[in-house]
Amino acid sequence: MQRRGIYGWMCALLLAGVLCPAQAQEKKDNHFEVSKNLEIFNSLVKEMEMFYVDTVDVEKTVRRGIDAMLGGLDPYTEYYPEQEIDDFKQMVTGEYGGMGAYIRQRNEKGNVMVIEPFEGMPAAEAGLKAGDRILKIDTTDVSSFTNDKVSEMLKGVPNTKMTLTIQRPNEKKPRKIDIIRKQVQINQVTWYGVRGDSIGYIYLKGFTDKCPQEVKDAFLDLRNNHHIKGLVLDLRNNGGGVLESAVQIVGMFVPKGSVVLSTKSKHAQMDRTYRTSSEPIDTVMPLAVLINGNSASAAEIVSGSLQDMDRAVLVGERSFGKGLVQSTRSLPYNGSLKVTISKYYIPSGRCIQQLDYSHRKADGSVAAIPDSLTKVFYTAKGRPVRDGGGVRPEFEVKEPKVPTMMYYLMADTAFFDFVTNWTQQHETIPPAEEFTVSDEDFEALKAYEKEKNFSYDRQSEKVLKNLKEVAEFEGYLEKGDTAWFQTLEEKLTPNLDQDFDRFKKEVKRLMETEIAKRYYYQKGELLSNLKEDACLEKALEVLANRELYQSTLSAPK
Repeated sequence: MQRRGIYGWMCALLLAGVLCPAQAQEKKDNHFEVSKNLEIFNSLVKEMEMFYVDTVDVEKTVRRGIDAMLGGLDPYTEYYPEQEIDDFKQMVTGEYGGMGAYIRQRNEKGNVMVIEPFEGMPAAEAGLKAGDRILKIDTTDVSSFTNDKVSEMLKGVPNTKMTLTIQRPNEKKPRKIDIIRKQVQINQVTWYGVRGDSIGYIYLKGFTDKCPQEVKDAFLDLRNNHHIKGLVLDLRNNGGGVLESAVQIVGMFVPKGSVVLSTKSKHAQMDRTYRTSSEPIDTVMPLAVLINGNSASAAEIVSGSLQDMDRAVLVGERSFGKGLVQSTRSLPYNGSLKVTISKYYIPSGRCIQQLDYSHRKADGSVAAIPDSLTKVFYTAKGRPVRDGGGVRPEFEVKEPKVPTMMYYLMADTAFFDFVTNWTQQHETIPPAEEFTVSDEDFEALKAYEKEKNFSYDRQSEKVLKNLKEVAEFEGYLEKGDTAWFQTLEEKLTPNLDQDFDRFKKEVKRLMETEIAKRYYYQKGELLSNLKEDACLEKALEVLANRELYQSTLSAPK
């Protein structure tokens, strides 16, 4: 019965002229290969489970095989078993039932703590603070549980009650806090407001199915109540999300019926063209979109489409370069497969995909398309733009490089503890835009980190060590030739005082953003980061100069 169904399906395609004889034969051979290899895999799992010397966890073993198989395709094709479906839905909708807070496992023994309550959500309203260690959920001791297990227990049906027993730093006795779960919606518009000379600003951190309405509400408020003259849409560090939401956001600023993108897949009948379907809310206000190397997928659809239509200037750094589209397919036992089904092409006809996953190197690595092999396309007014390698801004503003030490400091529990202690000693702080860390606070952090034996992986030390090993192996080092290595080693010997002082400005900025987040949540962190933001300043400069803005988007002479 199953063979007859496949045969009938293929005949229908042949009659429709979809498959030529060679394609039909290839399809037939591929079906045989699928059946053969599934039979081999099925037998292999059975034999292994029956005869392997130790007990085999079949689910974990097969999952490793699935992940390895999909990992050889691209990073976006993923399997979600039934127990992970809620996490997948949360990525799409930005919603889940729970208390509304980020948590983190403090060490390998467990000790899960709250690191960031969300403004207006049950955790914040009940008084939970960053640094609170979760000891019990109702009557269950979770002090040794993993982060995933605690997260699973915290989530639940909205309007259900749970009691947390927490240990607050610098307090002797644990506290009990009652929390009523609710439908937690993570707003994608972190903050919006007015910057510079009547220029609106909206920061969008991701694309969920509800984010177009958030952007629309923010823009209408800025235009109608604050009378802005231009808009900055900040898509930096926006990893994308729901494709249709990107199309809707573009549709707010271009005429109805405009083609935003088209997709092309293995099967022509799956190809689609996405047009804006609603009347725009504004087609004339000057727009600037901020992007960087972490702006990907849906963020690139918005920025690239507005660029191709000559509707916005782009400011920042070249985007990530993800021109692939994923779709979900249902699997047995309530699982799902998120699979890459097509590439997308923005209005100029270009695909901005940078990495070629279909032609891997012999070692399995993936190569980027070199700039020399990219092609030129043209915007609606004839401005040249290139495919492959992301979206390139009209005004490039390099972001300052973050020293390696800062990554380690951000992840360091001692730094987190220092900020927690600091906030317990300061009831309030000035607004996030105005708050600064004093030199005394900086010195206090430095002393605290030294006391806690803070260390970090210095790349220069690793490179020098590798160079020395290679030089010795290849015979380039004689007994008297090690003096210059010793000189370099002495120069590269870690000196915490020296390193902290060298990166004093960066450390103080990190302290400011982390402290601001404790008082003003995610919007406080954003506003603190916007201080001395060269990319935003450039966008404000361009929007304030109407002649520069218009000439940038004009047809080349």
